[in-house]
Formats: sequence, C-alpha cells, structure tokens
Amino acid sequence: MSKQVKAEVMDAQEIRRVLTRITHEILERNRGGHNLVLVGIRTRGVPLASRLARYIGEIEGRAVPVGSIDITLYRDDLRQRKEQLQVRKTDIPFSITGKRVILVDDVLFTGRTIRAALDALIDFGRPECIQLAVLIDRGHRELPIQADYVGRSVPTARQESIQVMLQEEDGCDRVIITTA
Repeated sequence: MSKQVKAEVMDAQEIRRVLTRITHEILERNRGGHNLVLVGIRTRGVPLASRLARYIGEIEGRAVPVGSIDITLYRDDLRQRKEQLQVRKTDIPFSITGKRVILVDDVLFTGRTIRAALDALIDFGRPECIQLAVLIDRGHRELPIQADYVGRSVPTARQESIQVMLQEEDGCDRVIITTA
C-alpha cells in the first residue's frame, strides 16, 4: 500500500526560517554559544544539528562542535521487532561532560526515540544539561518528554505520518504529512 501526500507542512524556505529562529532561541537561552555542543540523532537529526551549528557559528564567530548518535541499541522495542535493525555509527568526537548539549531530531512523536537518545548520551559523560530541539512536534506522547525548541507543532492523527526530507539525505528540503 503506497502512502498518499495529505499536505505539505514546510518547504525549503520555511525550514531555513524555522532553523534560524531556533538558532536565536538557543543562543538567547544559553547566553551565547559558549560551552554548547550539538548532537544529532541519526538519521535526519544529524544534518539539522550541522545546520544549527553552522548558523550559531556565523552569529557567534566560532565553531560549535557537532556529533551524531545512533539509538538503535537503546530502543525499548528491540525484542518486538521482526526486521533486522541497522546499527549506524555514533560519532561524538568531544567530551560532553560539563557541556550544554543540544540534542537535535527531526520529529518528536511518542518520546521513545528521545528517551533512548538520553540513555545513549549519558554513556558518553555527564553534561551540565541536555536541551531538545526538534523541527516538528506532532504530539501523541507516550512518555513525559517535551522539546525546548520546536520548529513547528503539527497536530496529526495517529495513522498519519510526518516525512521530513532534507537536502543532505533526500536531495530536497520539504516536510509533508502522508496517510496510508
């Protein structure tokens, strides 16, 4: 069964605007970029984290470290899954101990991915704090997790999906809602 596009939520220009706003919110809340590191959740959180780091660097005049984290082995549904999960590389080439970590993902849904990412991050050290930035918050939480920075809240039905497409992964920047 193929998925039908129900609506386009964001285009490339809107994604850029939203990431610019989130960048300014991060800098304001953290009083600049000092002591910040960004960690993107694979897959699409990684290019989003890189873009945010680039925007922060342009404003602050200094580079912000960026890493990536794979949460596959931290998932709480490993035993229930029938298909083989692909474990990807985690790359955090800096210490997170004492740092202000901005965890970045494309879509916040049930909160389970973020819970797994928090568990994985703690294995790398003890940050001063962890803040969450997401491009889309679609609701339907199963865990008490809330983003600190949200590009857009998009109420959806459970049977709908949000698909984020990014230039680095998909060849274009676009966010759509699909239905089965």
